[in-house]
Amino acid sequence: MATDQATWNRLRWRIETCRTFRLALPIIVGMLGQNLLGIADVAMIGRVGVTELAACGFVFNISHIPLLAGLGLLAPISIRAAQAYGANKPGEAAECLRHGMLLALLCGIGMGVSMVLLDDYLHWFRQPAHVMDASHSYLLLFGWSMAGVMISHTIKQYCEALNDPWPPMIILLVGVALNILLNWVFIYGNWGSPPLGLEGAGIATLIARWAMAMASVIYVLGATKLARFRPVQLRNNWSWSRLKDLLTLGFPICIQHVMEVGAFVFGAIMMGWFGATAMAAHQIAITCATSTFIVALSVGMAVGVRVGHVWGAGLRGRLRHIVGGGMFMGVGVMGLCAIGFLTAGEVIAGWFSEVPEVTALAAVLFIAAGIFQISDGTQVVVMFALRGMSDVRIPTFIAIVSYWLVSLPVGYLIAFTWDKGPIGVWFGYVVGLTCVAVLASIRFRILSHGPVRAGA
Repeated sequence: MATDQATWNRLRWRIETCRTFRLALPIIVGMLGQNLLGIADVAMIGRVGVTELAACGFVFNISHIPLLAGLGLLAPISIRAAQAYGANKPGEAAECLRHGMLLALLCGIGMGVSMVLLDDYLHWFRQPAHVMDASHSYLLLFGWSMAGVMISHTIKQYCEALNDPWPPMIILLVGVALNILLNWVFIYGNWGSPPLGLEGAGIATLIARWAMAMASVIYVLGATKLARFRPVQLRNNWSWSRLKDLLTLGFPICIQHVMEVGAFVFGAIMMGWFGATAMAAHQIAITCATSTFIVALSVGMAVGVRVGHVWGAGLRGRLRHIVGGGMFMGVGVMGLCAIGFLTAGEVIAGWFSEVPEVTALAAVLFIAAGIFQISDGTQVVVMFALRGMSDVRIPTFIAIVSYWLVSLPVGYLIAFTWDKGPIGVWFGYVVGLTCVAVLASIRFRILSHGPVRAGA
Protein backbone atom coordinates (compact mmCIF):
# COMPACT_ATOMS: atom_id res chain seq x y z
CA MET A 1 0.00 0.00 0.00
CA ALA A 2 2.81 2.39 0.91
CA THR A 3 4.56 1.56 -2.36
CA ASP A 4 1.37 2.23 -4.33
CA GLN A 5 0.96 5.57 -2.59
CA ALA A 6 4.56 6.55 -3.32
CA THR A 7 4.12 5.58 -6.98
CA TRP A 8 0.91 7.64 -7.19
CA ASN A 9 2.65 10.65 -5.62
CA ARG A 10 5.48 10.47 -8.16
CA LEU A 11 2.97 10.19 -11.00
CA ARG A 12 0.94 13.11 -9.66
CA TRP A 13 4.11 15.18 -9.35
CA ARG A 14 5.03 14.50 -12.98
CA ILE A 15 1.50 15.22 -14.22
CA GLU A 16 1.32 18.55 -12.39
CA THR A 17 4.81 19.52 -13.58
CA CYS A 18 3.86 18.86 -17.20
CA ARG A 19 0.63 20.86 -16.85
CA THR A 20 2.50 23.77 -15.30
CA PHE A 21 5.14 23.62 -18.03
CA ARG A 22 2.50 23.79 -20.78
CA LEU A 23 1.08 26.95 -19.22
CA ALA A 24 4.48 28.41 -18.34
CA LEU A 25 6.10 27.93 -21.77
CA PRO A 26 4.26 30.72 -23.64
CA ILE A 27 4.56 32.95 -20.58
CA ILE A 28 8.33 32.35 -20.53
CA VAL A 29 8.66 33.06 -24.25
CA GLY A 30 6.60 36.24 -23.98
CA MET A 31 8.37 37.50 -20.87
CA LEU A 32 11.80 36.78 -22.34
CA GLY A 33 10.75 38.63 -25.45
CA GLN A 34 9.64 41.59 -23.38
CA ASN A 35 12.89 41.53 -21.47
CA LEU A 36 14.75 41.33 -24.76
CA LEU A 37 13.34 44.77 -25.38
CA GLY A 38 14.99 46.03 -22.20
CA ILE A 39 18.28 44.41 -23.21
CA ALA A 40 17.99 45.91 -26.69
CA ASP A 41 17.36 49.35 -25.20
CA VAL A 42 20.43 49.05 -22.97
CA ALA A 43 22.63 47.70 -25.78
CA MET A 44 21.46 50.24 -28.38
CA ILE A 45 21.62 53.20 -26.00
CA GLY A 46 24.97 51.98 -24.64
CA ARG A 47 26.45 52.54 -28.10
CA VAL A 48 25.45 56.20 -27.87
CA GLY A 49 27.45 56.89 -24.69
CA VAL A 50 27.99 56.18 -20.99
CA THR A 51 25.93 59.19 -19.90
CA GLU A 52 22.96 58.08 -21.98
CA LEU A 53 23.26 54.53 -20.65
CA ALA A 54 23.38 55.80 -17.07
CA ALA A 55 20.35 58.04 -17.74
CA CYS A 56 18.46 55.12 -19.24
CA GLY A 57 19.19 53.05 -16.14
CA PHE A 58 18.18 55.94 -13.88
CA VAL A 59 14.77 56.27 -15.58
CA PHE A 60 14.22 52.51 -15.59
CA ASN A 61 14.88 52.38 -11.87
CA ILE A 62 12.75 55.28 -10.68
CA SER A 63 9.86 54.37 -13.01
CA HIS A 64 9.83 50.79 -11.74
CA ILE A 65 8.29 51.83 -8.43
CA PRO A 66 5.03 53.25 -9.87
CA LEU A 67 5.04 50.61 -12.63
CA LEU A 68 5.30 47.66 -10.24
CA ALA A 69 2.86 49.31 -7.83
CA GLY A 70 0.30 49.43 -10.64
CA LEU A 71 0.98 45.82 -11.61
CA GLY A 72 0.50 44.86 -7.97
CA LEU A 73 -2.90 46.52 -7.85
CA LEU A 74 -3.87 44.62 -11.00
CA ALA A 75 -2.52 41.23 -9.82
CA PRO A 76 -5.91 40.17 -8.32
CA ILE A 77 -7.33 40.03 -11.86
CA SER A 78 -5.28 36.92 -12.49
CA ILE A 79 -6.06 35.49 -9.04
CA ARG A 80 -9.81 36.00 -9.17
CA ALA A 81 -10.10 35.00 -12.84
CA ALA A 82 -8.16 31.77 -12.19
CA GLN A 83 -10.32 30.95 -9.18
CA ALA A 84 -13.50 31.66 -11.18
CA TYR A 85 -12.20 29.47 -14.01
CA GLY A 86 -11.48 26.65 -11.58
CA ALA A 87 -14.97 27.02 -10.08
CA ASN A 88 -16.56 27.10 -13.59
CA LYS A 89 -18.03 30.59 -13.14
CA PRO A 90 -17.45 32.38 -16.49
CA GLY A 91 -19.64 35.33 -15.52
CA GLU A 92 -17.44 36.06 -12.51
CA ALA A 93 -14.34 35.93 -14.70
CA ALA A 94 -15.91 38.31 -17.24
CA GLU A 95 -16.76 40.87 -14.57
CA CYS A 96 -13.23 40.53 -13.23
CA LEU A 97 -11.90 41.54 -16.66
CA ARG A 98 -14.31 44.46 -17.03
CA HIS A 99 -13.54 45.97 -13.65
CA GLY A 100 -9.85 45.17 -14.04
CA MET A 101 -9.68 47.13 -17.29
CA LEU A 102 -11.12 50.16 -15.53
CA LEU A 103 -8.48 49.88 -12.81
CA ALA A 104 -5.76 49.44 -15.46
CA LEU A 105 -6.74 52.64 -17.26
CA LEU A 106 -6.90 54.65 -14.03
CA CYS A 107 -3.55 53.27 -12.86
CA GLY A 108 -1.90 54.08 -16.18
CA ILE A 109 -3.14 57.67 -16.17
CA GLY A 110 -2.00 58.09 -12.56
CA MET A 111 1.47 56.81 -13.37
CA GLY A 112 1.82 59.12 -16.35
CA VAL A 113 0.89 62.11 -14.19
CA SER A 114 3.32 60.99 -11.48
CA MET A 115 6.20 60.94 -13.99
CA VAL A 116 5.34 64.47 -15.13
CA LEU A 117 5.35 65.70 -11.53
CA LEU A 118 8.53 63.80 -10.65
CA ASP A 119 10.47 65.46 -13.47
CA ASP A 120 10.84 68.65 -11.40
CA TYR A 121 12.34 66.78 -8.43
CA LEU A 122 15.01 64.57 -10.00
CA HIS A 123 17.69 66.42 -8.02
CA TRP A 124 16.40 64.65 -4.89
CA PHE A 125 18.10 61.47 -6.10
CA ARG A 126 21.60 63.02 -5.92
CA GLN A 127 22.70 61.66 -9.28
CA PRO A 128 25.43 63.24 -11.47
CA ALA A 129 24.14 66.45 -13.09
CA HIS A 130 24.86 65.33 -16.66
CA VAL A 131 22.90 62.11 -16.06
CA MET A 132 19.83 64.00 -14.81
CA ASP A 133 20.02 66.46 -17.72
CA ALA A 134 19.91 63.56 -20.18
CA SER A 135 16.93 61.95 -18.41
CA HIS A 136 14.12 64.52 -18.74
CA SER A 137 12.56 63.78 -22.15
CA TYR A 138 13.03 60.03 -21.81
CA LEU A 139 11.33 60.06 -18.40
CA LEU A 140 8.22 61.83 -19.72
CA LEU A 141 7.88 59.62 -22.80
CA PHE A 142 8.44 56.48 -20.72
CA GLY A 143 5.85 57.67 -18.19
CA TRP A 144 3.08 58.17 -20.73
CA SER A 145 3.73 54.70 -22.14
CA MET A 146 2.76 53.09 -18.82
CA ALA A 147 -1.00 53.16 -19.44
CA GLY A 148 -0.39 50.99 -22.48
CA VAL A 149 1.56 48.57 -20.30
CA MET A 150 -1.26 48.39 -17.75
CA ILE A 151 -3.90 47.62 -20.36
CA SER A 152 -1.93 44.97 -22.25
CA HIS A 153 -0.70 43.36 -19.01
CA THR A 154 -4.25 43.14 -17.64
CA ILE A 155 -5.47 41.32 -20.75
CA LYS A 156 -2.38 39.12 -20.84
CA GLN A 157 -2.78 37.86 -17.28
CA TYR A 158 -6.54 37.41 -17.80
CA CYS A 159 -5.95 35.18 -20.83
CA GLU A 160 -3.31 33.21 -18.93
CA ALA A 161 -5.77 32.65 -16.09
CA LEU A 162 -8.19 31.14 -18.65
CA ASN A 163 -5.49 28.81 -20.07
CA ASP A 164 -5.19 30.88 -23.26
CA PRO A 165 -1.63 32.24 -23.03
CA TRP A 166 -0.43 31.97 -26.65
CA PRO A 167 -2.19 34.93 -28.37
CA PRO A 168 -0.99 37.49 -25.76
CA MET A 169 2.51 36.07 -26.17
CA ILE A 170 2.39 36.62 -29.94
CA ILE A 171 1.12 40.18 -29.49
CA LEU A 172 3.93 40.83 -27.03
CA LEU A 173 6.63 39.48 -29.34
CA VAL A 174 5.35 41.53 -32.28
CA GLY A 175 5.41 44.60 -30.03
CA VAL A 176 8.99 43.86 -29.01
CA ALA A 177 10.05 43.59 -32.65
CA LEU A 178 8.27 46.87 -33.42
CA ASN A 179 10.02 48.59 -30.51
CA ILE A 180 13.47 47.40 -31.61
CA LEU A 181 12.79 48.55 -35.18
CA LEU A 182 11.64 51.97 -33.96
CA ASN A 183 14.72 52.18 -31.72
CA TRP A 184 16.88 51.72 -34.80
CA VAL A 185 14.94 54.41 -36.62
CA PHE A 186 14.79 57.07 -33.91
CA ILE A 187 17.95 56.49 -31.83
CA TYR A 188 20.38 56.42 -34.74
CA GLY A 189 18.45 58.45 -37.30
CA ASN A 190 17.31 56.08 -40.06
CA TRP A 191 14.51 56.20 -42.65
CA GLY A 192 14.59 59.99 -42.68
CA SER A 193 14.46 60.49 -38.90
CA PRO A 194 17.08 62.69 -37.23
CA PRO A 195 19.30 60.87 -34.68
CA LEU A 196 17.46 61.46 -31.40
CA GLY A 197 19.52 59.27 -29.06
CA LEU A 198 17.87 58.54 -25.73
CA GLU A 199 14.79 60.61 -26.62
CA GLY A 200 14.32 58.42 -29.69
CA ALA A 201 14.26 55.33 -27.48
CA GLY A 202 11.45 56.96 -25.47
CA ILE A 203 9.41 57.66 -28.61
CA ALA A 204 9.85 54.06 -29.75
CA THR A 205 8.73 52.73 -26.36
CA LEU A 206 5.64 54.95 -26.32
CA ILE A 207 4.46 53.87 -29.78
CA ALA A 208 5.15 50.16 -29.29
CA ARG A 209 3.45 49.90 -25.89
CA TRP A 210 0.25 51.54 -27.06
CA ALA A 211 0.21 49.38 -30.19
CA MET A 212 0.38 46.26 -27.97
CA ALA A 213 -2.44 47.59 -25.78
CA MET A 214 -4.75 48.17 -28.74
CA ALA A 215 -3.99 44.75 -30.23
CA SER A 216 -4.70 43.08 -26.87
CA VAL A 217 -8.09 44.80 -26.53
CA ILE A 218 -9.08 43.76 -30.05
CA TYR A 219 -8.17 40.14 -29.32
CA VAL A 220 -9.91 39.74 -25.96
CA LEU A 221 -13.13 41.33 -27.23
CA GLY A 222 -13.22 39.37 -30.47
CA ALA A 223 -11.76 35.91 -29.82
CA THR A 224 -14.29 33.10 -30.25
CA LYS A 225 -12.45 30.97 -27.71
CA LEU A 226 -13.12 33.55 -24.98
CA ALA A 227 -16.79 34.16 -25.85
CA ARG A 228 -18.06 32.57 -22.59
CA PHE A 229 -15.77 34.82 -20.57
CA ARG A 230 -16.48 38.08 -22.40
CA PRO A 231 -18.33 40.83 -20.51
CA VAL A 232 -21.93 41.27 -21.58
CA GLN A 233 -21.59 45.05 -21.28
CA LEU A 234 -18.58 47.31 -21.01
CA ARG A 235 -19.71 50.71 -19.74
CA ASN A 236 -22.67 50.34 -17.34
CA ASN A 237 -23.52 48.85 -13.95
CA TRP A 238 -20.14 49.17 -12.29
CA SER A 239 -19.94 47.34 -8.97
CA TRP A 240 -18.11 49.01 -6.11
CA SER A 241 -18.04 45.69 -4.24
CA ARG A 242 -16.08 44.08 -7.11
CA LEU A 243 -13.68 47.00 -7.31
CA LYS A 244 -13.27 46.90 -3.55
CA ASP A 245 -12.50 43.18 -3.67
CA LEU A 246 -9.80 43.73 -6.30
CA LEU A 247 -8.33 46.65 -4.37
CA THR A 248 -8.45 44.84 -1.02
CA LEU A 249 -6.51 41.95 -2.49
CA GLY A 250 -4.33 44.12 -4.71
CA PHE A 251 -3.19 46.73 -2.19
CA PRO A 252 -1.01 44.34 -0.14
CA ILE A 253 0.49 43.00 -3.38
CA CYS A 254 1.11 46.59 -4.45
CA ILE A 255 2.96 47.23 -1.19
CA GLN A 256 4.89 44.01 -1.66
CA HIS A 257 5.98 45.10 -5.16
CA VAL A 258 6.96 48.54 -3.91
CA MET A 259 9.00 47.07 -1.08
CA GLU A 260 10.84 44.68 -3.39
CA VAL A 261 11.41 46.97 -6.34
CA GLY A 262 11.94 49.98 -4.10
CA ALA A 263 14.80 48.15 -2.41
CA PHE A 264 16.44 47.44 -5.75
CA VAL A 265 15.83 51.02 -6.90
CA PHE A 266 17.35 52.42 -3.72
CA GLY A 267 20.27 50.07 -4.25
CA ALA A 268 20.67 51.54 -7.74
CA ILE A 269 20.58 55.03 -6.26
CA MET A 270 23.36 54.04 -3.86
CA MET A 271 25.31 52.79 -6.87
CA GLY A 272 24.89 56.26 -8.38
CA TRP A 273 26.74 57.68 -5.36
CA PHE A 274 29.83 55.93 -6.70
CA GLY A 275 29.53 57.73 -10.07
CA ALA A 276 28.35 57.16 -13.65
CA THR A 277 30.69 54.19 -14.21
CA ALA A 278 29.23 52.28 -11.25
CA MET A 279 25.69 53.11 -12.36
CA ALA A 280 26.35 51.94 -15.92
CA ALA A 281 27.90 48.68 -14.63
CA HIS A 282 24.92 48.21 -12.32
CA GLN A 283 22.51 48.66 -15.22
CA ILE A 284 24.30 45.97 -17.24
CA ALA A 285 24.33 43.49 -14.34
CA ILE A 286 20.75 44.14 -13.24
CA THR A 287 19.51 43.85 -16.84
CA CYS A 288 21.08 40.40 -17.14
CA ALA A 289 19.92 39.32 -13.68
CA THR A 290 16.41 40.41 -14.62
CA SER A 291 16.64 38.32 -17.79
CA THR A 292 17.30 35.14 -15.83
CA PHE A 293 14.70 36.08 -13.21
CA ILE A 294 12.13 36.32 -16.00
CA VAL A 295 12.16 32.53 -16.41
CA ALA A 296 11.52 31.88 -12.72
CA LEU A 297 8.95 34.70 -12.69
CA SER A 298 7.10 33.11 -15.60
CA VAL A 299 7.08 29.74 -13.87
CA GLY A 300 5.84 31.47 -10.71
CA MET A 301 3.01 33.12 -12.65
CA ALA A 302 1.98 29.76 -14.09
CA VAL A 303 2.14 28.19 -10.63
CA GLY A 304 0.00 31.02 -9.23
CA VAL A 305 -2.64 30.49 -11.93
CA ARG A 306 -2.73 26.73 -11.40
CA VAL A 307 -2.89 27.13 -7.64
CA GLY A 308 -5.80 29.54 -8.22
CA HIS A 309 -7.56 26.92 -10.34
CA VAL A 310 -7.36 24.16 -7.71
CA TRP A 311 -8.03 26.62 -4.87
CA GLY A 312 -11.21 27.81 -6.60
CA ALA A 313 -12.26 24.22 -7.30
CA GLY A 314 -11.54 23.13 -3.72
CA LEU A 315 -8.90 20.56 -4.80
CA ARG A 316 -6.26 21.57 -2.29
CA GLY A 317 -4.64 18.15 -2.21
CA ARG A 318 -2.87 19.08 -5.47
CA LEU A 319 -1.18 22.19 -4.08
CA ARG A 320 2.11 20.67 -2.99
CA HIS A 321 2.54 18.76 -6.26
CA ILE A 322 1.94 21.91 -8.34
CA VAL A 323 4.36 24.03 -6.32
CA GLY A 324 6.94 21.25 -6.12
CA GLY A 325 6.97 20.91 -9.90
CA GLY A 326 7.25 24.67 -10.29
CA MET A 327 10.20 24.77 -7.92
CA PHE A 328 11.93 22.05 -9.92
CA MET A 329 11.63 24.09 -13.12
CA GLY A 330 12.27 27.58 -11.74
CA VAL A 331 15.17 26.79 -9.45
CA GLY A 332 16.73 24.41 -11.97
CA VAL A 333 16.94 27.10 -14.65
CA MET A 334 18.24 29.68 -12.18
CA GLY A 335 20.97 27.27 -11.10
CA LEU A 336 22.20 27.01 -14.70
CA CYS A 337 22.15 30.79 -15.01
CA ALA A 338 24.17 31.08 -11.81
CA ILE A 339 26.93 29.00 -13.40
CA GLY A 340 26.95 31.32 -16.41
CA PHE A 341 27.23 34.48 -14.30
CA LEU A 342 30.01 33.05 -12.14
CA THR A 343 32.12 31.78 -15.02
CA ALA A 344 31.51 34.26 -17.86
CA GLY A 345 30.63 37.58 -16.22
CA GLU A 346 33.28 39.63 -17.99
CA VAL A 347 32.36 38.21 -21.39
CA ILE A 348 28.67 39.01 -20.82
CA ALA A 349 29.51 42.56 -19.69
CA GLY A 350 31.45 43.09 -22.91
CA TRP A 351 28.26 42.61 -24.91
CA PHE A 352 26.88 45.85 -23.50
CA SER A 353 29.81 48.24 -23.19
CA GLU A 354 33.25 48.80 -24.67
CA VAL A 355 34.46 50.87 -21.69
CA PRO A 356 36.97 48.75 -19.71
CA GLU A 357 36.11 50.28 -16.33
CA VAL A 358 32.41 49.54 -16.82
CA THR A 359 32.88 45.94 -17.96
CA ALA A 360 35.36 45.16 -15.18
CA LEU A 361 33.00 46.37 -12.46
CA ALA A 362 29.99 44.66 -14.06
CA ALA A 363 31.93 41.36 -14.04
CA VAL A 364 32.41 41.72 -10.27
CA LEU A 365 28.69 42.40 -9.76
CA PHE A 366 27.88 39.24 -11.72
CA ILE A 367 29.48 37.25 -8.89
CA ALA A 368 26.80 38.41 -6.45
CA ALA A 369 24.13 37.89 -9.14
CA GLY A 370 25.26 34.30 -9.55
CA ILE A 371 25.07 33.68 -5.82
CA PHE A 372 21.48 34.90 -5.38
CA GLN A 373 19.98 33.04 -8.37
CA ILE A 374 18.71 30.07 -6.34
CA SER A 375 17.14 32.22 -3.63
CA ASP A 376 15.52 34.45 -6.24
CA GLY A 377 14.02 31.48 -8.09
CA THR A 378 12.69 29.98 -4.87
CA GLN A 379 11.06 33.10 -3.52
CA VAL A 380 9.21 34.06 -6.70
CA VAL A 381 7.62 30.63 -7.19
CA VAL A 382 6.49 30.39 -3.57
CA MET A 383 5.24 33.98 -3.46
CA PHE A 384 3.01 33.43 -6.51
CA ALA A 385 1.73 30.19 -5.02
CA LEU A 386 0.66 32.10 -1.92
CA ARG A 387 -1.13 34.66 -4.11
CA GLY A 388 -3.06 31.90 -5.83
CA MET A 389 -4.33 30.95 -2.37
CA SER A 390 -5.36 34.62 -1.77
CA ASP A 391 -2.68 34.88 0.93
CA VAL A 392 -1.19 38.36 0.46
CA ARG A 393 -0.82 40.08 3.84
CA ILE A 394 1.81 37.87 5.48
CA PRO A 395 3.92 37.75 2.26
CA THR A 396 3.83 41.56 2.21
CA PHE A 397 5.16 41.65 5.77
CA ILE A 398 7.89 39.20 4.71
CA ALA A 399 8.87 41.52 1.85
CA ILE A 400 9.05 44.58 4.11
CA VAL A 401 11.27 42.85 6.64
CA SER A 402 13.53 41.10 4.14
CA TYR A 403 14.19 44.00 1.78
CA TRP A 404 14.08 47.08 3.98
CA LEU A 405 15.20 45.77 7.37
CA VAL A 406 17.71 43.23 6.07
CA SER A 407 18.83 43.75 2.45
CA LEU A 408 19.38 47.52 2.30
CA PRO A 409 21.02 47.90 5.75
CA VAL A 410 23.37 44.99 5.02
CA GLY A 411 24.21 46.43 1.60
CA TYR A 412 24.91 49.89 3.02
CA LEU A 413 27.01 48.40 5.82
CA ILE A 414 29.23 46.42 3.45
CA ALA A 415 29.46 49.12 0.74
CA PHE A 416 29.99 52.24 2.84
CA THR A 417 30.68 51.41 6.49
CA TRP A 418 33.10 48.60 5.62
CA ASP A 419 34.19 50.49 2.48
CA LYS A 420 33.88 47.52 0.10
CA GLY A 421 32.42 49.61 -2.71
CA PRO A 422 29.63 48.77 -5.18
CA ILE A 423 29.83 45.00 -4.64
CA GLY A 424 28.59 45.57 -1.08
CA VAL A 425 25.23 46.81 -2.35
CA TRP A 426 24.82 43.63 -4.35
CA PHE A 427 25.69 41.35 -1.45
CA GLY A 428 22.87 43.07 0.39
CA TYR A 429 20.62 41.72 -2.36
CA VAL A 430 21.98 38.22 -1.70
CA VAL A 431 21.05 38.33 1.98
CA GLY A 432 17.62 39.89 1.41
CA LEU A 433 16.50 37.44 -1.28
CA THR A 434 17.61 34.50 0.83
CA CYS A 435 15.55 35.82 3.72
CA VAL A 436 12.43 36.09 1.51
CA ALA A 437 12.90 32.57 0.15
CA VAL A 438 13.18 31.00 3.61
CA LEU A 439 10.27 32.86 5.21
CA ALA A 440 7.91 32.43 2.23
CA SER A 441 8.66 28.70 2.06
CA ILE A 442 7.80 28.35 5.75
CA ARG A 443 4.54 30.22 5.17
CA PHE A 444 3.53 27.97 2.26
CA ARG A 445 4.34 24.83 4.23
CA ILE A 446 2.06 25.98 7.05
CA LEU A 447 -0.87 26.74 4.73
CA SER A 448 -0.49 23.73 2.45
CA HIS A 449 -0.49 21.30 5.35
CA GLY A 450 -3.92 22.43 6.51
CA PRO A 451 -7.14 20.44 5.88
CA VAL A 452 -7.45 19.41 2.25
CA ARG A 453 -9.90 17.64 -0.05
CA ALA A 454 -8.21 15.24 -2.43
CA GLY A 455 -8.96 15.48 -6.12
CA ALA A 456 -7.63 14.47 -9.50
